[in-house]
Amino acid sequence: MKSIFITCLSIVLVVGIISGCSSSNSSGGSEGGSESGEDVVTLDFFQFKVEIADQLQEMINEFEAEHPSIKIKLETVGGGADYGAALKAKFASGEQPDIFNNGGFKELELWKEHLADLSGEPWVEHLLDIGKVPMTAEDGKLYGMPVNLEGYGFIYNKDLFKKAGITEPPKTIDELKAAAKKLEDKDITPFSAGYGEWWVIGQHLLNIPFAQQEDPIAFIEGLNDGSETMVGNEKFKQFKEVIDTEIDFGNDNPLTTDYNTQVTLFASGETAMLQQGNWTENMIYEINPDINMGFLPIPISNDAEANRLPVGVPNNWVLNKNSEHLEEAKLFLNWMVSSETGKRYLTEEFAFIPAFDNIEPTGLGSLGESILEYSKEEKTIPWTWFRWPDGANKEFAASIQEYAAGKIDYETLIQRFQDTWDNLK
Repeated sequence: MKSIFITCLSIVLVVGIISGCSSSNSSGGSEGGSESGEDVVTLDFFQFKVEIADQLQEMINEFEAEHPSIKIKLETVGGGADYGAALKAKFASGEQPDIFNNGGFKELELWKEHLADLSGEPWVEHLLDIGKVPMTAEDGKLYGMPVNLEGYGFIYNKDLFKKAGITEPPKTIDELKAAAKKLEDKDITPFSAGYGEWWVIGQHLLNIPFAQQEDPIAFIEGLNDGSETMVGNEKFKQFKEVIDTEIDFGNDNPLTTDYNTQVTLFASGETAMLQQGNWTENMIYEINPDINMGFLPIPISNDAEANRLPVGVPNNWVLNKNSEHLEEAKLFLNWMVSSETGKRYLTEEFAFIPAFDNIEPTGLGSLGESILEYSKEEKTIPWTWFRWPDGANKEFAASIQEYAAGKIDYETLIQRFQDTWDNLK
C-alpha cells in the first residue's frame, strides 16, 4: 500500500509540474504575441504636448486595434515640466524612447546622431515646404515629421471686449494699452499673465523682438558673429512696452502663475486676454464651450504693418535610429498622416493645423481658423527660438522674471540678454 501511495503521489506531482509549465508557457505566449500568433512589439512614445495627451492615447488605441502586433506605451512630460531635461535623462539612463520630439534647427544638431533618416518615407511628398525647414540637416536629409503648424499671440475674449466698449481689435501698442484701460474700468482684468513659466516669457514672448527684425535670421547670425547686438536695438527697446503693459494690467501674482492657472483664468472669464497659442483651444473649450474668442498679434510699436502672428512648426516627431523596432515606428508615423483615422484625430480631435497637403484643415476651432486667416493674408512672423543657443531661453526667462519683480531695470535686462547670448552661443 505504501508503494502504491508513493507511486500515485509521484504521478500527481509530475502532472502538476507539467500543468504548471504548460500554464506558464501559455501566459508568456499571450504576453508576447497577438491573437493571430504574431510576436507583439512595444514602442516607447515620449512626447510633451500635454494638451492632447488624452486624445493621443485614444488615437493610439485605434492604431493598436488595426495593428494587433504593435503596442505603444505613451508617456507625456510637458506643460510646466522640462521635457528637454527629461529626454536627456531618458537617454542617460539607457531608457531611450523609440519615438520622441525634436524642435529642429539647433536642437536637430544636438540630437542628430540619435535620429533616423526619414527622407524616403511616403508622407514626405505631401509635406508643406514650411514643414521641411526645421528638420532638414546640412546633409540634405530630413530627420523629423512636423507635429503640426501653430500660432500664438494674445487670445482675446470677444464678448468681454464688447462689454468694455472695444469695437475694433487693437493693432498697435497704444491701442492695446487703451483697450486694457477700458477693460480695467469695467472691472475686467485685462491680461492672464503666466510669468511663472519660463517658456511663456523666455521663449514665446521674447521671440517678438527677434521675429520683428527686418531679417530675423540675419540678425541672429549677426548676434553669433558679433556684428549685431540686442543692446541699443530698436525692437528690443520697444519690447519694454509689451512687458510693462501685461504686468501693469495683469492678474495678481503673475510670477507664480503657472500654465494651467493662466489658461483657466482666461477660459473661466476672469481675464480678457491670454498670451498663448492655439494649442490651448481644447483646454479652453473644455472649461467654457461657449467662449467667443480670437487672436490678436502682440504689438511692440505703433506700426500697424507689424500686426502679425508668430506662426511656425512647434515641434517634430523623430525616431531613434537605434530602435529595435524602427520599421514599426515608421509605420505608426505614416499611419498618423495617411489613414483616415489618423487624419481625423489630427484635425478634429487635436484641433491641429496640418502641415500636409493631403489633409484638409477641417474641424478647427476659432483659434485655428484665426491662424489660417493670418497665414493666408501673409501676416505672419517666424518662430526664432530654435536658432538660439541651447539653454538661452531659460536664462532669458529668469532675467525677465527679475525685471517683472522690480529687481533690475530695463537697461540691465537687455544687457543680461546680450550676456546670456555671448556666453552660450
